Amino acid sequence: AGPRLLCKTAIDPGAAAALLVLLSPLLAVLASLIRRHDKGPVFFRQERIGKDGNAFPMLKFRTMVVGAEAMLPSLKERSEGQGPLFKMQDDPRITPIGTFLRRFSLDELPQLVNVLRGQMSLVGPRPPLAREVETYANDVHRRLLVKPGMTGLWQINGRSDLSWDESVRFDLYYVENWSVMSDLLLLLRPARAVPQAPGPY
Repeated sequence: AGPRLLCKTAIDPGAAAALLVLLSPLLAVLASLIRRHDKGPVFFRQERIGKDGNAFPMLKFRTMVVGAEAMLPSLKERSEGQGPLFKMQDDPRITPIGTFLRRFSLDELPQLVNVLRGQMSLVGPRPPLAREVETYANDVHRRLLVKPGMTGLWQINGRSDLSWDESVRFDLYYVENWSVMSDLLLLLRPARAVPQAPGPY
């Protein structure tokens, strides 16, 4: 609440709009590469849970084959994720261009549209799936007190290599301790760390 929140609320949409304009040539090239690979849709929309438990369609560049969601049940036994998270380091559904996009977190750039719409923040907790929220203990629901972020402590500290408990701990720490200055510092860190960061799958 207060001036800090007003500042964050003002920075997010302004920065998202500027970045969308600045990155538009790159976004166009990536969209063309995805489309050229298999003529499928460029974007992938998935329902995520945002602030106060409100659902919204999160945008990403599509990194998997068409129909990947329907293939999920047959792969669940091979999941390497912790808790309710599904993760596979060698997921057979990921396309060659998808591997590249995920390696450098380029698949997440369309989420700038979600930030512009007020559904996400540039920095915040990881945006959870509805099935993950259903497993939350009472204290974990504090993750939903703020908007989910395109990046955050969970991303720069291991991403997919984090255990479920570690991911929750980083998100709750952010919720209870965030500031505008810490957000700015977190935004600068992925720019240096993403190419070498562990766990981008």
